[in-house]
This record gives sequence, structure tokens and C-alpha cells, in this order.
Amino acid sequence: MRREIHGWYSPSLNKHMDVVVYGHYGFALLLLPTAAADFLEYERFLMIDAIHPFIEGGKVKVFSINSINSESWLNDHIHPRHKSLRHAQFNEYVYNEVVPFIRSFTSPGTPIILSGASLGALHSANLFFKRPDLIDGVIAMSGNYDLTTYTRGYWDDDVYFNSPMHYLKNLEDDYYLPQLRSKHHIHILTGSGSYETPEVSHALSGVLHQKQISHELDVWGHDMPHDWPTWRAMLPHYLGTRF
Repeated sequence: MRREIHGWYSPSLNKHMDVVVYGHYGFALLLLPTAAADFLEYERFLMIDAIHPFIEGGKVKVFSINSINSESWLNDHIHPRHKSLRHAQFNEYVYNEVVPFIRSFTSPGTPIILSGASLGALHSANLFFKRPDLIDGVIAMSGNYDLTTYTRGYWDDDVYFNSPMHYLKNLEDDYYLPQLRSKHHIHILTGSGSYETPEVSHALSGVLHQKQISHELDVWGHDMPHDWPTWRAMLPHYLGTRF
């Protein structure tokens, strides 16, 4: 399997950021790390091994980037406003730097699907819902899509506009809403086991139904905890059956 590590100094984040690329062909799958993890997390936790047949077979080309959660909502040493700004800068990094990088390794017409687990699910869903003109779909696993879960009571416009459970309810935009309604790959997955919160995925599904945005809500059983074995089962299943 082809594996390449690239990196550059990000003007959006004012720091060096790395990305690892797996495979040679297929639609682009951009992985967002959990919590404060780095761009090699999905490799360390054997997710890349789990989806290896789809990479090697040319169905998917995988890109995995660093998180900056330890500099935003997981950083208890800075003012919440700075956390909020850092989150917004991360979005710009993905939209203005990572997406063009993916295009340079694929083609202008290659679909980009985002995926992540836990906090990575929130980021992947949020990045997709905000820019369906750039991103073609999402596979979100075991996420909580209410950003205030992480803000410890802080609220500002950047919190609102990065919290899908808040801004989607009020979305009436004539440009973005029709695009979201036209997408075929909005997959919201969750387990029902230890430390999972399937009710939050149901809540997001309810908002999407209200906005007439077609999607798939898939609630797995009580034997599926909030942990890597669950996600290593979910993602290969979806790559094999939905794409």
C-alpha cells in the first residue's frame, strides 16, 4: 500500500501541519482525529489496516490530518474566546489548505468524504454541513453534534456557527440548504454500548429530517462501546456497502 507523509507551514494556523496519504486511487476519504490526537492516530489504532482492502483495491484514497483540539476546546489554559477563534482557524485550514491539497493528489471532480470518530465526528459533520459546496459527504461515528458540550458554558457567534445542533435548525440559505438536500452520503453512526450516547445522534437526525435533508441514521447494538473496535467495524462496513 502506498503511504506518503506531507506537510507545510499553515498560514491559517500559523504552525507546521502534517498529513498522511494512503493509496493511489479512488474517492478521497479525509479522516479527522479524535480528541487531541495526531495525523497518525488512525494508523496506530489499526483503522488503516481495517480499511486496507478498499485502499489497495483503489476504491478510496485516504488522507489523515492533525487535530488542534488541544489548542482549542481541550485547552484549559486559555480564554474561551481564543479557543473559539482557534476552532475557526482550523476550519479555514481544512477548507483553504487541505481541500486544495487533496485536489492536487486526485482531481477537481473527485468526491471528498469526511469521517471521524468521537470529537472527530463533530468536526467532520460540522465541516461538511458548513461547506457542502466543497465536501461531498460525511461518515460520522459516535459524535456529539452540540459544541456546547465542550465549551463549558461559553457562547459566541463562532460557537453557534460550529455547533450543527444549533445552526442547522435555523438554516434557510438558498445556496447551502439545496446542496445539503442533494447529497447522497450523510451517514450518522453510533453504538449503544458503554460511553455511547445514541440519543444525540437521534437528535441530529431529527433536525435533518426537519430540514428535509436526506441522511442515514444507524444505531448499532449494546455490544458496541465508544471505542476503537466499534469504529473499526463501522467504517469498513460503510466503505463496503455504501460506496
